[in-house]
Amino acid sequence: MKYRLLAGGSVLVLAAALSACSSPSDSANGDGRTTVDVWLMRDSVSDTFQKEFTADFEKRHPKIDVKIQIQEWDGIGQKITAALASNDAPDVIEAGNTQVAQFAESGGLLDLSDRKDELNGADWLSGLAEPGAYEEKQYGIPYYAANRVVIYRTDLFEKAGIDAKAITTREQWIDATTELNQGGTQGIYLPGQMWYALAGFIWDEGGDLATESGDKWSGALDTPEALRGMAFYEELQALGKGPKDSDEDDPPQADVMAAGQTAQVISTPGGANVIMEKNPGLKGKLAFFPIPGKTADTPGSVFTGGSDLVVPAAAAHPEEAVTFIKELTGDTWQKKLAVAMSYVPNRTSLASAVADDPGAAAMAVGAANGHATPNTPGWAAVEAENPIKDYMTAVLTGGDRAKEAAKASQDITRAMNAGS
Repeated sequence: MKYRLLAGGSVLVLAAALSACSSPSDSANGDGRTTVDVWLMRDSVSDTFQKEFTADFEKRHPKIDVKIQIQEWDGIGQKITAALASNDAPDVIEAGNTQVAQFAESGGLLDLSDRKDELNGADWLSGLAEPGAYEEKQYGIPYYAANRVVIYRTDLFEKAGIDAKAITTREQWIDATTELNQGGTQGIYLPGQMWYALAGFIWDEGGDLATESGDKWSGALDTPEALRGMAFYEELQALGKGPKDSDEDDPPQADVMAAGQTAQVISTPGGANVIMEKNPGLKGKLAFFPIPGKTADTPGSVFTGGSDLVVPAAAAHPEEAVTFIKELTGDTWQKKLAVAMSYVPNRTSLASAVADDPGAAAMAVGAANGHATPNTPGWAAVEAENPIKDYMTAVLTGGDRAKEAAKASQDITRAMNAGS
C-alpha cells in the first residue's frame, strides 16, 4: 500500500475536520446500548454481506449497535493517520496489511497481543499476521487475504494438448509455456516490472527483498538466492511479449489478454472478471492454477495482500471493538466472507471454505506459502521510489544482473534507513 504521511500541521487540520464530523456522543445511547464505529474499505464486503453480518451481530450482542462507514482506498493512509492523532477515532479500522507497521510506530494503535488466543491466532495466515505485528507486538488482526495466481486460457491449453492441472513445478511451467509460445500465441504476458511476482521467485529461493541486522535494514537483491529468483523471472518473461520497462498496469494486462492470443497472466482471480468484461467471448474459457513452486509438494511463494483490522488507541469502546473483530474474523463469518467475495480466509484451517470457487481455491493453495514485504515503516519509502522496478528493467534490457542488483540493494538500504 503506497501513501505518504501528512506533515504534522496537516495531520492536525485533517484531524480537526474529522472531529467536526462526529463526536464521542455519537457512540453513546441513552438506553445503555453502545455503538461501535467501524471503518471498512470500499468493496471489502458487499452490501448484502454487511447487512447480514450487522443484523446477526446485533442479535447476538443486544447491548451493542454497529455503525459501519465505507472508506475509499485513495488517500486512506492520510485519513487513518489523522484519525489516530485525534481524540475521536473510530473503534475499528480496516487497514491494508502493509500499512499496519507505520500506524503502530506512531503509537496510535492498541496492542492486541494478549487477545491472540481468543482471536484464533494459532493458524493465522503469516502474510497477514506478520505485517500486523510490530516490534513483537500484535496490532493488526488478519481479516482476509488475496494473492496472485495464474489465469489461463483453457481453449489455448487444450489446443496445445496441455493439462494445466499437471503443472505443479517451475520446470513444468516453463515447458508448458514454451509449448504455448508459438503459432501466434503468446505463452505468457509478463511485464518487466511485476515486482510482486519477482518477490515470490526470490522467496522460493530462500532470499528476501531486504534483511534486518540490529536496527538497520539492508537491501538483499544481490544475494545468490535473490539473483536466482531474478534469473527465473528472466526465463519466464522471455516466453512472451511483455514490455520490459513497465508493470502490469501499463498497459493493463487484462486488456492484453482480452485482445489477443495470450495464454497466461499472473493476477489475482478478480482479473478474470475484468478480462471477460472487456471480451465477453472469453466467458467460460478462463481458469486458474496456483503459481508453481520449485517442487511439486510446495506451491510457489506469493505476496499475501489483504487487510487487517486494528483498534485505535483512542477508541472509545475497545472491548466492544474486540468483540466485533472476534465475530467478523471467526469461523462462521470468515467462511461466508470468503464465499461472498472470493477471498482467502484469514486462517489456514478455513481454506476448505472456498473449495468450490476455482479462483479463490487456487489463491488458498498459494496463500499457504504466503509472505509479506519487510515489516518496517521504512518499507513505504522503498515502494514510493521502487528501485526494484528499475533493477528489473535494467537486467531485462541487457544489464549485468549482479551489478544492477548491488545498485538496487544500495538504493533500498538508503530508502529504508532514511528516517533513522
